[in-house]
Amino acid sequence: MSGERNRIYLCLAHMSGKEQQFIKEAFDTNWVVPLGPNVNAFEEDLKQFTGGGKEVVALASGTAAVHLALLACGVGPGDEVLVQSFTFCASSHPVTYLGATPVFVDSEPASWNMDPGLLEKAIEERIARTGRKPKAIVPVALYGMPYRIDEIMSVADKYGIPVIEDAAEGFGSKFDGRVLGTFGKYGVLSFNGNKMITTSGGGALICPDAEAKKQIMFYATQAREAYPYYQHEQIGYNYRMSNICAGIGRGQMTVADEHIAHHKHVCRLYKDLLSGIQGVELHENPSPRYDSNYWLCTILLDPSLHVKGEEHAYETAVEGAVGGAAGVTHAAGALHTASEPNPNVEAMRMALDAAGIESRPLWKPMHLQPVYARNPAYVNGASESLFKRGLCLPSGPYVSDEDVQYIVDQIRKARE
Repeated sequence: MSGERNRIYLCLAHMSGKEQQFIKEAFDTNWVVPLGPNVNAFEEDLKQFTGGGKEVVALASGTAAVHLALLACGVGPGDEVLVQSFTFCASSHPVTYLGATPVFVDSEPASWNMDPGLLEKAIEERIARTGRKPKAIVPVALYGMPYRIDEIMSVADKYGIPVIEDAAEGFGSKFDGRVLGTFGKYGVLSFNGNKMITTSGGGALICPDAEAKKQIMFYATQAREAYPYYQHEQIGYNYRMSNICAGIGRGQMTVADEHIAHHKHVCRLYKDLLSGIQGVELHENPSPRYDSNYWLCTILLDPSLHVKGEEHAYETAVEGAVGGAAGVTHAAGALHTASEPNPNVEAMRMALDAAGIESRPLWKPMHLQPVYARNPAYVNGASESLFKRGLCLPSGPYVSDEDVQYIVDQIRKARE
């Protein structure tokens, strides 16, 4: 069967006919620029989707949204920003763009996201050491799972520190019935090609009000002053979303609820099919307060679980990025790094790959990344333990019930 089926990818957004309609309108009206009717309409769609109480700016990427939110919070050289360690680098790299220092905070085991107690400890210690409060707090909705935003906001309000919610993976996820990205001062969304909805690339920033939106748009369009010639008094960025990409986004919004429902269905199916396999644990909502979009379904392998071929894990260097990610990667300097997934996790990844199934390890925590080796970090071991044990499974709109059955069958076959 594996020789006959197409490869099953981790997550690819599904396109509908609406995208072509909106793109055609953009070309027909010659709005092929980083602004226009589709951008305005997409922002309004996003505003309504997130509850209608805040404004939204469509941008070139989720990373750009993080960058501009930090800028709006006054982050600059010499400042510190508290960032969730268990995440993709886009949450922390923009801090360094601004000459500030990411201070990493570990996770709590239920949601896998920022630990509120450790967050408060980090704030108190940074104030004691530097004499200044951190400029912002950046929790992340890892794989779509909501963070404990009620407790995080309570800590943030106690010390008067703004929260920038990185909900790039949590589009449509909710906590206590409220959409992520609307609790903090700013909220970040991503529409990369593998997200819940896509604009091919792109992102958005949820802003507190119209004045904040206006300021973000100013910085996103090269910070131009109102003169009949180009006058720049501040540094700006070319971060506005194009009218073409926004047209794709408008089409995607017509199926957003359908995509979220499908991801949740896939997770329920994984739960049912994995229930009888010992040593494999599916990550789920910790309580009814959490409503994950299950952007990616993730599993943990018990360290004692034996997987066929694990004695040969890490014997061969990976060629390129795992999963064929776009872009250029440096050749690996060694077969091992100081912290890596357990051999049984790598063996399972290789077994699934051989069966035509794309899977990936969980994000490697930022405090374990060489580029951040000297950064302050407040850790409890949670994210490192999860990284060593975890694997992401295909979860996108193209993943069928038959695909999930096939994936689980291959997981079962890989066990010794």
